Amino acid sequence: CFQSRGLKIRWVDCYFPFTHPSFEMEIMHKGEWIEVLGCGIIEQKIIESAGACKRVGWAFGLGLERLAMILYEIPDIRLFWSEDERFLKQFFMIHPDQPVKFQPLSKYPPLTNDISFWLPPEGYSKNDFYDVVRNIGGDLIEKVALIDEFVHPETKKASHCYQITYRHMERTLTQDEVCVIHRAIQKAAVEELGVEGRF
Repeated sequence: CFQSRGLKIRWVDCYFPFTHPSFEMEIMHKGEWIEVLGCGIIEQKIIESAGACKRVGWAFGLGLERLAMILYEIPDIRLFWSEDERFLKQFFMIHPDQPVKFQPLSKYPPLTNDISFWLPPEGYSKNDFYDVVRNIGGDLIEKVALIDEFVHPETKKASHCYQITYRHMERTLTQDEVCVIHRAIQKAAVEELGVEGRF
C-alpha cells in the first residue's frame, strides 16, 4: 500500500530495553530515512510479571513527533519538550482545521566534535554507537552522522569517523562543557563496544 503511493519504507533491527527482537520502520523523506514506528516482542519476564504466563506480547509506538515534524516542517524534535512560549503558542488554534505554519526559532550556536575509531572484528553496529552517544549526551545531542569510512590497505582494519553536533536549547554551550561529554563518549565506546580509539 505504501509503496504503491511512491513512499519508500524499510525495516531495520533496533534496540529497545523491554522488547526482543526489536524493529523500527523508517520512511524516506526528502532524501533522509526517518524513524516512525518502533516495535518488538515484549520480554517474556515482563509478560510473566503481569500474570499473563504463556502469552506473547507485541509492543509498538507510532512516532507522532516525527510525523508532526514532517507535517509542520519542524527541524528539531527537542522542541516538542520545550516550554518556550514562542514554540507553544504557534499551535494554539481556535479551530482544529486552522492551518499551521511553523515559524523557526532563533537558536543558540551548535558545537561539532568528531570521533574516529577502529572497529572490532565483529559485533559492531552503528546503532549501538548512536545509543551510547545519546545515553551520555542526552538532549544536548542534536545530530550524529557517519562522515567517513576507511579500510587500512595492509591490515584490512575498518575505521569509522562520526561527527557529533551538540546544542543546548536554552543557552550557548562552551567547548569545555562539550569536551567533558565527548571524552565520556570516547571512553564508553571503547569499553562498551570494543572499538580502538583514534582520538
